Amino acid sequence: MIRKPTLYLMCGLPGSGKTTLAKRLEQDAPALRLTPDEWMIPLYGEGIGEPDTIVRWNDAHDRVERIQWQIAERALQLGMNVVLDFGVWSREEREDFRTRAAGVGARSELILLDEPLDVLKTRVKARNSATGEAAYPISEAELERWHAVFQPPSRDELEPRE
Repeated sequence: MIRKPTLYLMCGLPGSGKTTLAKRLEQDAPALRLTPDEWMIPLYGEGIGEPDTIVRWNDAHDRVERIQWQIAERALQLGMNVVLDFGVWSREEREDFRTRAAGVGARSELILLDEPLDVLKTRVKARNSATGEAAYPISEAELERWHAVFQPPSRDELEPRE
């Protein structure tokens, strides 16, 4: 029996360990890993992460995610596993990606990385100060706002879907 390709959806806030685990899955599954933050500076330049460019950052990030989904969809159609390192903070967004995956004959798995807010703050602060890190610098206030709107998945969402 041929196994269907799998869409792995990384779910969690910044600093939860999504990209670290996504890199491991990329090797172990094996899978095509798509991480939007890694494309932002190469496509839009160093200044895209500055505080006065947040509107541009959000617009650019949305564009990158749309393009990455097109790539993911084609890879799934070709029988490849895919890791989407998008965060998927709402049930609606998670269901949308899972429905799209099913539409091309792929299974899906939602992988939750859930860390306490104090751990996220520590990790994001370290990431913000790391040289060569290609990620948007996140303030503590932003992280607190995002933590408040994050919708943790229900138990049923964590079940793989064939």
